[in-house]
Amino acid sequence: MSVFLGIDTSNYTTSAALFDSDSNTVIQSKKLLPVKEGELGLRQSDAVFSHVKQLGDMVTNIFGEYRGKISAVGVSARPRDTEGSYMPCFLVGEMAANCIGAACGVPVLTFAHQQGHVAAALYSAGRLDLLKERFIAFHLSGGTTEALLAEPDEERIIRCTKIGGSMDLKAGQAVDRVGVMLGLAFPAGKYLEELAAKSSRRFKIHPVMKGTECCLSGIENKCRKMLSDGESPEDIALYCLKSIEAALCGITDAVIAEYGKLPLVYAGGVMSDSIIRSTIENKYGGIFASPEFSSDNAAGIAVLASVAYNR
Repeated sequence: MSVFLGIDTSNYTTSAALFDSDSNTVIQSKKLLPVKEGELGLRQSDAVFSHVKQLGDMVTNIFGEYRGKISAVGVSARPRDTEGSYMPCFLVGEMAANCIGAACGVPVLTFAHQQGHVAAALYSAGRLDLLKERFIAFHLSGGTTEALLAEPDEERIIRCTKIGGSMDLKAGQAVDRVGVMLGLAFPAGKYLEELAAKSSRRFKIHPVMKGTECCLSGIENKCRKMLSDGESPEDIALYCLKSIEAALCGITDAVIAEYGKLPLVYAGGVMSDSIIRSTIENKYGGIFASPEFSSDNAAGIAVLASVAYNR
């Protein structure tokens, strides 16, 4: 049996996962970082402290379901697979991975958080075969809104090169800011989606585009004006999500025009939204992760560790 441990300590979630490459199954345990009511995230020092408190429980949970040896440990060591990409919260996971690797006498393999998102989407959709091909991946979350040219790489497994995205606000930031504006808890994604589902409004939205880049900063201002004008929270929530959807369609159209009809993979917490997903699937036939593999998770990192180890 070949089992691989994955660890991911992002700015949103503490996560650990086990991937059994023989049965192609994943056991995962994750917990959101605690954020005070009304606030829009955590300082890095607070995120680090929360990971230190939570990671032990996440690892204990997954090994409560599996008793056996592991072949290697994979860990998110940085946000993106680019030079200079750094965030202190990932140091917690990297330290834990190094300790576990040393204690078990197994290799520790490092990846970028973004690579883990893409791999989790491929695993969830049953499309790990795309690791051997070029494809376009979209990563939309609280800290990232990017279109990526994903290519096979002998050492890094997936080489992700940014080819489009947002020039200002990130999609997840827009969701969270509008959600908190409406009195919803942070992170606001699932609550904003539930609220938007109650609206029957129809919006005609033209995204602000410059090549393969979009602007999302106007969403928050427009939603704030709608609120001050007395429009319903349901309509405001739907307008926010439909604005992100329109921008994502604009980016998708632009990258297809430039790079051709490659497979399209959509990853990240924002892509778990059923309203946006339905439109993208109908229009482009994109590949999506199931919701539990869309948000921050260590499953993709465990999968990447398996691929790298076997190479």
